[in-house]
Amino acid sequence: MSWLIKSSIGRKFVQSISGLFLVLFLLFHMSMNLVLIFSYDAYNFIANEILGANWWAIIGTGVIALGFVVHIIYAIILTLQNRKARGSDRYASASKTPVAWSSKNMFVLGVFILLFLIVHLYQFWYNMQFKELLQLPGAREDSAQLVTEVLSNGWVLAIYIVAFAALWLHLTHGFWSALQTVGWNNTKWMKRIKVIGNIFATIICLGFMIVAIAVHFGFSNLLG
Repeated sequence: MSWLIKSSIGRKFVQSISGLFLVLFLLFHMSMNLVLIFSYDAYNFIANEILGANWWAIIGTGVIALGFVVHIIYAIILTLQNRKARGSDRYASASKTPVAWSSKNMFVLGVFILLFLIVHLYQFWYNMQFKELLQLPGAREDSAQLVTEVLSNGWVLAIYIVAFAALWLHLTHGFWSALQTVGWNNTKWMKRIKVIGNIFATIICLGFMIVAIAVHFGFSNLLG
């Protein structure tokens, strides 16, 4: 198992698997957020009763956090390794094939997304599950109302939309790159995988954007 840590291929494999795991989490998170458009009560039930301060939610949060930590650590290792090996020509290609901007800036996009994630966790997770878990004062039980309050600010909405756009760029490259690393790298399937990855990334990020915009402008809780 040491090859997963010491070899370049092993590191890329771990990075890819952790990334695909996080994509599944994003899909779940986006689907959960869509509930806000239809019913605050249903959203509160999911956020507070199912994903509140209970052992299953705590374990799940720990697993997701571990996935993020592994993904970030391996991203740093691979970026430094790539820079050391190829220097300023690390994106040069003998075939002169144009390299997408997102491909050349995956680490920068990742850092921006990480900074946004820290703010996002403070705004929501800290004020809900964390405070409830440690029985701190100020824990919010009405999760839907908290989301509404946060997204009522125009500058917050703008930051969220920019963050989702950055996530889209990160996912469009990361999705097919991860599948290529785990073995789906034949010529026949690669073009299809890129298309699927673009569609998948668009569905996730557009879903997040739609919810944020709908909540901000009052087009949520439509079913009461």
